[in-house]
Amino acid sequence: MRRASDPYTLCVGVPSVETFRRLRTDAGLSDKDPEAVALALPNTWHGVLLHHDGEPIGMGRIIGDGGTAFQVVDICVHPAHQGRGLGKRIMAALTEELERRAPATAYVSLIADGPARFLYEKFGFADTATHHSIGMYLSMSGSRER
Repeated sequence: MRRASDPYTLCVGVPSVETFRRLRTDAGLSDKDPEAVALALPNTWHGVLLHHDGEPIGMGRIIGDGGTAFQVVDICVHPAHQGRGLGKRIMAALTEELERRAPATAYVSLIADGPARFLYEKFGFADTATHHSIGMYLSMSGSRER
């Protein structure tokens, strides 16, 4: 999707392993093991890539079982392009696909890092703690020490 006189193009797809890792680290997110990324990317339920003059500068993915549970992950935009509504454009594309294809009873979750929560709130995401649930996680690097 490209707007008139807009240097940004949003397209459906997932990046290569190398591009995925670069986009994450450029945006200040943690790097991921290349073998793990190679396993993960083909299991994307829906993904989008944002390009600037043909160069990938942002992405977002939805993972899940395709019916009851989905998670929005890997939302990032290169710092040189932040502050232009591009994260909002990525989230809009992902939520439109969820509205189009996900069952009405599906549970959609995400982990909001820092001020990104304000972007996600614009798309209807709310803190789970206010709904008698709390988001939790397990880091596999820490779980191996038990």
